[in-house]
Amino acid sequence: MANDKLVIFDTTLRDGEQSPGFSMNTEEKLVLARQLAALGVDIIEAGFPIASDDDAHAVALISTEIRGPVIAALSRCNPADIQRAGESLAPAERSRIHTFIATSDLHLERKLRITREQCLEALIAAVRQARGYTDDVEFSAEDATRTDMDFMCQVVETAIDMGATTINLPDTVGYSTPEEIAEFFGEVRGRVPNADKAVFSAHCHDDLGLAVANSLAAVSAGVRQIECTINGIGERAGNASLEEIVMATKVRPDRLPYDTGVRTQELFRTSQLLTEITSEAVQANKAIVGRNAFAHEAGIHQDGVIKDRRTYEIMRPEDIGVESTLVLGKHSGRHAVKRRCEQIGYDLSRFELDRVYRTIIDLADRQKHIDDDDVTRIIESTRAELARTETAARPA
Repeated sequence: MANDKLVIFDTTLRDGEQSPGFSMNTEEKLVLARQLAALGVDIIEAGFPIASDDDAHAVALISTEIRGPVIAALSRCNPADIQRAGESLAPAERSRIHTFIATSDLHLERKLRITREQCLEALIAAVRQARGYTDDVEFSAEDATRTDMDFMCQVVETAIDMGATTINLPDTVGYSTPEEIAEFFGEVRGRVPNADKAVFSAHCHDDLGLAVANSLAAVSAGVRQIECTINGIGERAGNASLEEIVMATKVRPDRLPYDTGVRTQELFRTSQLLTEITSEAVQANKAIVGRNAFAHEAGIHQDGVIKDRRTYEIMRPEDIGVESTLVLGKHSGRHAVKRRCEQIGYDLSRFELDRVYRTIIDLADRQKHIDDDDVTRIIESTRAELARTETAARPA
């Protein structure tokens, strides 16, 4: 049986860019959009056109130049927003208007100061207007997971009746747990009579560190679109990490039998491009794309990886476009030191290796990183010292 298609909706250029320190200019957005297309995401959310003239221009430029992925633009359930989004997306080969309104009583009463009835009226008008620009309309219920269930079902049924083809129910503040998310989507899809006429989408935030787990739990409950970002960037603690979602389906098809269409060999390149554009580094131990994700320093681990990488690596580093690294440090073993010496062109005798190994471990106690220049210097110094000792020991 063929795997189900899991739609990857990348919002790095919209939600990701809203996080402090991650803003991008129009040219930078276009460069990243080209790489996202090369990566093979299904949808690129290019921006929020009503937010500024620059944002509208960026969406229009990406719509003009990028072919392959659907280009989406965000809008509130507001006539001016939707008009601006529709106009900005006009050059796109395939376009999507993504319109949203908050649905939880907390947001309705305290932020929007409108009634549930007014919320429904706004979404009806918005989806109808958006359908005038494109037949691909996504509706999002902001703060969905904290919305009254009866009203949530009414909102979803109404949005689908009006022509929304994708229904996104976000965990806007990252409040839910995986079990709750699965129950939430299961109940909505079970209670809404026209649920089969739309694709359901999850957009999970990482305030409790559960965005990826929640997204995958949603998939188990019938969701077939995940909204995510490169490196997991986004508002506050960020969004679900695209690379983690994708590689979870690659590594565990027994539990997650879904095809994403993402070219995983482009994951590391895309991650690095984002860090170059924003000057915001990825944490070293970040799953999949952190610099230590495939690095091994402990001697036992290094010995295992040298003999069979599967002992300590559950995925091949080349599958995401990176190489495995044996890091030389105070926990390294002789096998790793020998392998590194061979990699840089030195075949050491057992005696030489013993001396070089002890010198490297001693140096690692005094500095954090041992690079190839350090190893070369230690080998040459050791050999020179051994040569002097041998010369001195010869009879006159």
